Amino acid sequence: MKKIIILILALIFIAMNCGETKHNTLTRNEKQDGWILLFDGKTTEGWHGYLKDDIGEGWIVQDEALFGKGLGGDIGGDIISDKQYDNFILKMDWKISKGGNSGVFYHVIENKKYSAPYFTAPEYQVLDDIGFPHPLKEWQKTGADYAMHNANEKKQLKSQGEWNTTKIVFDNGHVEHWLNGEKIVEFKAWSEDWQKRKSEGKWNKFPDYGIAKKGHFGLQDHGNEVWYRNIKVKEL
Repeated sequence: MKKIIILILALIFIAMNCGETKHNTLTRNEKQDGWILLFDGKTTEGWHGYLKDDIGEGWIVQDEALFGKGLGGDIGGDIISDKQYDNFILKMDWKISKGGNSGVFYHVIENKKYSAPYFTAPEYQVLDDIGFPHPLKEWQKTGADYAMHNANEKKQLKSQGEWNTTKIVFDNGHVEHWLNGEKIVEFKAWSEDWQKRKSEGKWNKFPDYGIAKKGHFGLQDHGNEVWYRNIKVKEL
C-alpha cells in the first residue's frame, strides 16, 4: 500500500509540473550545442551599467525577468553585458509596458568618448507599436534594425504585455532579425548598401556607428518599463 501511495504522489507531481515552462535554463541539447545563459533569472550577474561599475538602480530581477524600471537617464540607464562578442546567435524573450520603448544593442563600444551605446551599436528595436503615443516611421518599429532596415511583412508582434521571442544572428557581417519564429530583417553589414543607408540617414553624424566587429550586448533604458528573460547566446 505504501508503494502505491508513493507512486500516486509521484504521478500527481509529474502531472502538476509537466506543463510548466522553466525559464532562464538551458536544455541538454542547448548545452551540447554551445549555448550559454546571459541571465540566470535570480541575479543581475554578468551585466553592468554603461560606463558604470555596477548595474545601477534602474534594473532589478522581477518574476524571473531582468526588469528595467524605466527610470532613464543617469539614474537608470542602459546596461551592457560584461563580456564582448563578435559572431553570435542571441535569443531572448521580452515584453514592454504600454507605449513603451526599448531595444537590444550589439557590438557596443564602451568608451567615455561615447555617452550612450547607440553612438556605436546597431539596435534591434523593441517597442509597443500600437500604443506608442507618437507617429512612427517603419524604421522605428519593433524588429527593425533601428534607422537602417525595416521589418518585412512576416512580422507578427504580440499584443502589448505579452511575451515576444527575439533572435539576432550576426555571422561575419550577415545579419538576421527574427521575431516570434519569423525572419523579418536580413542585411549585410558594411556593404555598399549599408554604407549608403548610414550616410543618408540618422547615423550620418555618428561616424563610429556600426563599425565595431566585436563588442558588448546592451539593453536600452528609454524611460519605460521593460522585461527580458531567457537571454542566451551561441558564439559562431
